[in-house]
Amino acid sequence: MSNQPLPLTPEALARRADFCKEIALSAGKLALEGYERQCRQGAQVGRKGPQDFLTETDGAVEAHLRARLKEAFSEDDFLGEETGGTVTSGHVWVVDPIDGTANFARGILHFCISIAFVVDGVIEIGVIGAPPMDELYFARRGAGATRNGLPISTAATDNSEAACIELGWSNRMPQSQYLSVLTGMLDAGANVRRAASGALGLAYVADGRSDGYLELHMNSWDFLAGLLLVQEAGGVTCDFLGAANALSEGAPVLSSTPAFATQLSAISDIPLANADALRKRAV
Repeated sequence: MSNQPLPLTPEALARRADFCKEIALSAGKLALEGYERQCRQGAQVGRKGPQDFLTETDGAVEAHLRARLKEAFSEDDFLGEETGGTVTSGHVWVVDPIDGTANFARGILHFCISIAFVVDGVIEIGVIGAPPMDELYFARRGAGATRNGLPISTAATDNSEAACIELGWSNRMPQSQYLSVLTGMLDAGANVRRAASGALGLAYVADGRSDGYLELHMNSWDFLAGLLLVQEAGGVTCDFLGAANALSEGAPVLSSTPAFATQLSAISDIPLANADALRKRAV
């Protein structure tokens, strides 16, 4: 018996898009409750590896999302940061229950929930919920990107000396490579920052709050929703899912306003997505 699901109708995608927004809000409520407990009681914070933190709330939010999605769309696969998953069909929900756990654990209100729905290697739906700011970012392929229901677009910045670029860090990559990219951006005159939530960093590129986001290695659950947001807001990105095993193993990430995409690609050695290739994969 084949594990391949039937093609999704526009109505089926619309149901998933609406449901995705709904569960992002309910998960956000759980995350805020966990944050308040964390601040009040100083709950224990675990570590999965160097600079890779885990709280009780990460697990609770992922369990909530997994259960709600399984109940509503049992035919879809699920891949979460904390509990993983087996992808046997072309339809998969990719979830980070708390992106920015290091911030969350230290009482910093810069974290979010990231949910993406991927169909046969194409990101169809992306939602990033930032409950501390009461902000919900949403994108559907071909339909634009919004924050709290209002359209967003990338910044119009056209001078690198006025640009603000976020550079994420990964211990999977050599420090020398990270420093080389950092130096290249500083030499170009850009302001470089790091706020420790890659998903929100990408949402901020889509929303014009930053001019670019780069990371030399990023996991799919951190990035997919934000990738679609940037693309639908008029930005330029790498082709994350075009890399071998990117869904399970991660890959480099680049997103930018159109004005700086080529320059950032040259500095980071991360190739930009080929628009024709993306279109062919979406057919």
